[in-house]
Amino acid sequence: MARAGRKRSGATFGSRTDVGCVREHNEDSLAVAPPLYVVCDGMGGHAAGEVASEIAVNVITERAPDHPDAAALGQAVEEANLAIIRAANEGVGRAGMGCTCTAALLEKERLVLAQVGDSRAYLLHNGEMQQLTRDHSLVADLIEAGQITEAEARVHPQRSVITRALGSDPRTQPDLFEINVETGDRLLLCSDGLSTMLEDDQIAKILGSNPDPQRCAAQLVNEAVARGGYDNVTVIVVDVTGLAVERQRKMTRKSIATAIMLVLLLAAILAACAYGFTYLSSNSAYLVEQDGKVAIYQGVPGDVFGLSANELVRVTDVATDDLQPGTANRLRDEGIKVGGVEAAENLVAEYENEIAERKAAEAEAAAAAAEANKPADEGSDKNATTQPDAGAPKDTGTATKDSSAEGSADAAGAGRSTANDTTR
Repeated sequence: MARAGRKRSGATFGSRTDVGCVREHNEDSLAVAPPLYVVCDGMGGHAAGEVASEIAVNVITERAPDHPDAAALGQAVEEANLAIIRAANEGVGRAGMGCTCTAALLEKERLVLAQVGDSRAYLLHNGEMQQLTRDHSLVADLIEAGQITEAEARVHPQRSVITRALGSDPRTQPDLFEINVETGDRLLLCSDGLSTMLEDDQIAKILGSNPDPQRCAAQLVNEAVARGGYDNVTVIVVDVTGLAVERQRKMTRKSIATAIMLVLLLAAILAACAYGFTYLSSNSAYLVEQDGKVAIYQGVPGDVFGLSANELVRVTDVATDDLQPGTANRLRDEGIKVGGVEAAENLVAEYENEIAERKAAEAEAAAAAAEANKPADEGSDKNATTQPDAGAPKDTGTATKDSSAEGSADAAGAGRSTANDTTR
């Protein structure tokens, strides 16, 4: 009988059971109810072994704890033992019926086992397989006592004799194991129908070669049946995911948080760039030559992040050639940066004043030079006017002299007359 699906777990698993090639019916039972996994191998003859294993699986499934707890799991196995004995006393099945049991609770990276009989638990870790449980059987006692080897135990005539089983003694207690496992480990629970047909190295090879736990379980059972299948064969294969699911969830949450932080950081960078771009555009300016004139631009020369960071304010009337050579060269080459449009306008005003002053000085110098040359020209004209004409008649001068003398005589007579009149 098989049971499955009590609750979900982080582990992935596969299971398979088969009657084999010799037995008429399957006395094995299993339960797959993560985090609980159980394999029970019935004994006691026709129908009775099947009843015992089914009772054990049902009780353990109902009474097992929800999380790995060795003592609680052991208690569930003890209750299964009492339930089998009680059923036999009540006429269910047969007297003396019983079963072996290997029960496991696996959660994250913690494994607990409760085991009675010769059903086994194996763990494949880093490619190496080890048996976790100890068989409660006669041949196991003989091996521990050094009386036989493991190879001899496989063909020993009393290899099927077990020393402890559920249903035989109300005081029966399971062996309990608490084991730390790791992500990537693989757990195997099986009845002796597998372990008696395949050697440990063969089991380990199959466990390590098939990544899918269900196919791995089927391959193990098929191999045991192919080698004779003298007994019922039951297998559960469980992959340990451990904390992988939680780690993946944490990584996902971390990735989302990181993505959000990056988006926020990018938004902050873009906002800062936009602010810086706006600040530069509104608080910076420069002067540059444009078509032979001084032009005022707001912003900074060139591009910022592929965007133009400047805007033409105006082209002034100041000719670059009218400026000092050093200033003119700077304007032509890289421009002159200033603190803003107002500062640019002030600088242009300075250029205009400088040009105006220089032109005024040049005009004054030219006027002074012209004034300095003026007296020499006027003296030349006066000499030319007062010089007598060489060709004029001489008596003209005499006439002039006579006229002057007459004037003088008249003036003297007038003077005397005025004086006489005054005296009288």
